[in-house]
Amino acid sequence: MPEILLATRNAGKIREIRRMTAAGGWVWHGLDALPDVPAAVEDGATFAENARRKALHYAQATGLYTLADDSGLEVDCLGGEPGVHSARYASTPRDDTANNRKLVAALAGVPLERRTARFRCALALARPGELLVETEGVVAGLIIDEPRGDNGFGYDPHFLIPALGRTTAELPPDEKNALSHRGQALRDMLPRMEAHFQAEGQRGV
Repeated sequence: MPEILLATRNAGKIREIRRMTAAGGWVWHGLDALPDVPAAVEDGATFAENARRKALHYAQATGLYTLADDSGLEVDCLGGEPGVHSARYASTPRDDTANNRKLVAALAGVPLERRTARFRCALALARPGELLVETEGVVAGLIIDEPRGDNGFGYDPHFLIPALGRTTAELPPDEKNALSHRGQALRDMLPRMEAHFQAEGQRGV
């Protein structure tokens, strides 16, 4: 398999993807290894649009196959916010504590049953000049006021999975990855990537 650039500097995302693919022989590099590459413009209206833009931008800038993730939280009673602004909901640069504080404040007085939300992840694989594969994953939950759990990152401590009675930050990594939005999208993506690279090898590309 070729080496793949992960179009993120988010250490939590890189760690999750490496853990989920450890048995498959994939070699991943994060943008932290390429500090001089200019950042992609993420002004799409959807996670899928931003994932496409990032994948194509970084593939073109580096000449590498690039897997881009754009993901975040959608809260129904907030009209889908924070949505594509999830990483910088409260501030720039990213501040998870400030983001969670703003989210909880926005939901003040809203009963738990109306705090329905979902994590959504869009993945896009590109090579220079060409978008190759796209997948998406979604997991539903409720937003709680008090953070629970030390695993995960971002909004995980406030994202309750009702069927489990635990937040995604309370789940062990393997259990979280088995049901998470990113885990779903990646499990769909990997066999498609393998098929693409196998076909390229047969063609001698």
